[in-house]
Amino acid sequence: MAGLSAETVGERLGVIRERVEKAGGDPRDLTIVAVTKDFEPDAVEAAIANGLADVGENRADQLVAKATALGGDKEICWHYLGRVQRNKVAALALHVALWQVDRLAAGGEIAKRAPGAAVLVQVNVSGEPQKHGARAADVPALVEAFAGLGLDVRGLMAVGPTGPPEAARPGFRALVQLADRLALPVRSMGMTDDLEVAVEEGSTMLRIGRGLFGPRPEGRDLRR
Repeated sequence: MAGLSAETVGERLGVIRERVEKAGGDPRDLTIVAVTKDFEPDAVEAAIANGLADVGENRADQLVAKATALGGDKEICWHYLGRVQRNKVAALALHVALWQVDRLAAGGEIAKRAPGAAVLVQVNVSGEPQKHGARAADVPALVEAFAGLGLDVRGLMAVGPTGPPEAARPGFRALVQLADRLALPVRSMGMTDDLEVAVEEGSTMLRIGRGLFGPRPEGRDLRR
């Protein structure tokens, strides 16, 4: 696909790292998850060529198709981003190294299909009904329940609210405070537009799609 050479992605990654540094962060201390939703497997290959081993997808069929096309490359650490349907867990469990979960039922299915799996608890920090995620007040009990299922709860994640980047600050700050209370080290927050705010508030993991690969292709269906 045009524009997704390793060189192009490398140049864009350099810009992302510069933005992190200007926001007061150290790129070496942050995990950058390359979000390849709707892109072909060559986007994953370009990310890997630039040392980005963490790759995220939020469509089960796309993740399975890309992982299969790439022959189960052991260099890739696949993240499943967003709410997972229970009937998709079995197929995903062959590939996914880190899950984002906000419901006990989904956590139970993951524990069944991938015992001891690493998970992040997704928190709805904005209160927007269109966004997935557990209420902050419910997170401690959910973390305890997931741990009781044998899951490895690594941290929390959140998506910033719709609007200007600065609008994400209160929610990101609250997420970090909650993670501190629960002694969870991973704080996955920040995407292409609001990464500076996320870094300033203590993000340890950024999810970057457009900033690395450009706008998502239109009219593509990679789920087949």
